[in-house]
Amino acid sequence: MGTIKEVVIETMKQLPDGCSIEDIMYEIDFVAQVLEGLKDAEEGRVLSTEELLERVGKWAK
Repeated sequence: MGTIKEVVIETMKQLPDGCSIEDIMYEIDFVAQVLEGLKDAEEGRVLSTEELLERVGKWAK
């Protein structure tokens, strides 16, 4: 995987010519979130399924 700039440029190349600024912003945000999640996983900042379900259960109450 390249730098963030390279990833964003490649993502932009895949968008259609008539896309809106909102489309571009959405894609950049999505890529940033995926990269952040991958970094978290590499650094061991993850939750088990059980931990996640417990947290979601607390939010639902």
